[in-house]
Amino acid sequence: MGQEPLRLVQFTRSFHIGGTEVQVLELLRGLPASYRLQVSVLDDSGPLIGAVWKLGHAPAAFPLKGSVVQPNTAYQVYRMARWLKANRVELVHVHDFYSTMVAVPAAKLAGTKVIVGRLDLAHWQGRARRAVQSRLCRMADHVIGNAEAIRHQLITEEGLPASRVSVIHNGLDLPRFESRRREGLRGPLPDTGAAPVVVHVANMNHPVKRQEDLLLALAQLRHSGTTLHAFLVGDGPRRPDLEKLAGELGVSDTVHFLRHRTDVPAIYARATFGVLCSTAEGMSNAVMEGMAAGLPMVVTRVGGNTDLVRDGERGLVVDPERPAQLAQAFRQLLANPEKARSMGHAARDFVARELSLEKMVRRHDALYQRIARGADA
Repeated sequence: MGQEPLRLVQFTRSFHIGGTEVQVLELLRGLPASYRLQVSVLDDSGPLIGAVWKLGHAPAAFPLKGSVVQPNTAYQVYRMARWLKANRVELVHVHDFYSTMVAVPAAKLAGTKVIVGRLDLAHWQGRARRAVQSRLCRMADHVIGNAEAIRHQLITEEGLPASRVSVIHNGLDLPRFESRRREGLRGPLPDTGAAPVVVHVANMNHPVKRQEDLLLALAQLRHSGTTLHAFLVGDGPRRPDLEKLAGELGVSDTVHFLRHRTDVPAIYARATFGVLCSTAEGMSNAVMEGMAAGLPMVVTRVGGNTDLVRDGERGLVVDPERPAQLAQAFRQLLANPEKARSMGHAARDFVARELSLEKMVRRHDALYQRIARGADA
């Protein structure tokens, strides 16, 4: 008689558009039929929630209200523990900080194993939140980071045993990415003529993305006689200040703020190279997509960026908050188009070989089976 399907819950905060939510959807689509999958959320909203329903999953909601330091949080922990027991759930994989605050204690109360996903270096959290997150990770049965830098932090700074921490890189569905590229643009792009274009894809919510360093680098190029256009994809409360800075630096005619776009693969197809100049990152889906488009990427030496871009082979790596280094990297790519194309080809080959969606799903599958039904040393 065969083994019973593994009862697994994927728990994320919501299904608004974001890298984490997309990866959860890919797991729901890709895991084999040997799972009995369920979905839980803190907030059952967001533009991707329809895709969850189409896959046959009705998300169970455990909503937090306002501050987490209130009786409702304990109530949601209690509700989830009862739900886990009633559904005989064997394993929970939780994907973000706030969901972890409910899922980990609920799983412990229910006697259910729990895996915590750590998808960044907690750079946006204050000291108290980082301490809470570290404590919750130590309570979990296992922790998955999506970059080597996260694994290193968990072991060396947060004290987790190496045997309880794994790295599973994000996965990219290349056929779907290519299909989206072939669909073409869904909105107009500025006319840049024959000038080279760099693309930057990131939100404008937090200073960690450092779009201002890109603007400063473009200004340095302009002053030395080189024109490089930039498409900035993304939006947020920092955009007005960035637009003002572009004007002050004299580059507003070559810096194009595209806001939110759903046709990023087609935009990358019109670029010369891509850039991400953050001061902290986990595993950037934006960098992965740029590489999948066959672009050499210029990235900062932080977080998971160096898991993706090998300096001089799949792109160029610079120090964070160094606009002059960014400008020099841009000059290098513009001066050596054959080398830039070679880097772009190597970048795409790396994504196809190492970052396929199938490989990401297989790695999760193997870990789920080991944690839920095998010994975790």
